[in-house]
Amino acid sequence: MRLQGKTALVTAAGQGIGHASVLAMAAEGAQVIATDINPQLLAAYEGVANVRTAVLNVLDKAAIHSLVVTLPPLNVLFNCAGVVHNGSILQATDDEWDFAFNLNVRAQYWMIQAVLPGMLAGGGGSIINMASVCSSLKGLPNRFIYGSSKAAVVGLTKAVAADFVGKGIRCNAIAPGTVDTPSLQDRINSYSDPVQARKDFVARQPMGRLAQAPEIAPIVVYLASDESVFASGQLFAVDGGMTI
Repeated sequence: MRLQGKTALVTAAGQGIGHASVLAMAAEGAQVIATDINPQLLAAYEGVANVRTAVLNVLDKAAIHSLVVTLPPLNVLFNCAGVVHNGSILQATDDEWDFAFNLNVRAQYWMIQAVLPGMLAGGGGSIINMASVCSSLKGLPNRFIYGSSKAAVVGLTKAVAADFVGKGIRCNAIAPGTVDTPSLQDRINSYSDPVQARKDFVARQPMGRLAQAPEIAPIVVYLASDESVFASGQLFAVDGGMTI
């Protein structure tokens, strides 16, 4: 039970990596608050030990603070909410740029700002941010807005880590490759040829397959646990070899 005695909050916990991470942390003994904007998705946690749920729109700063003040002191925050946009800079719109930076970056800033005082008062904590291999690590075709926003997540992570490294706070980010989630399937289905689109996503993975969400969750557990106590300000790639 590597997370026994810890309390964690996860955003976008209704499906995909967020869902897998909630289950993994709960199985390791953490008390987990699973949040999502979609209450129907949170219904899947009914009866799951060590998990409580809360509906949360991470684009609503007031809602974030209203939730955090009702929670016990947090030891772990996993910022998992995000969105992927398709297209180069020539297809990008200001509205898409604003939405991506609001959800992928500003929401993490707001979440950290809300939980950090409690973590500091409690003597420390671990903040885990969802970045991507498509960021400052690697440029991918037709991911202009997404890659830009996830590069900002890397900068945000390092800045928080640097400011609080001597105060018991660790802040790290995860950079997954392509993960077979409902979000990815929705994007695949938006292509004129979904079968070919899935083949194209697989082709960019050197392992020859997509990751599964439970294959990303172990790095979340590691970063949430005291096993990673000497790691802060780092970007952990779990990308199936994309950055070899």
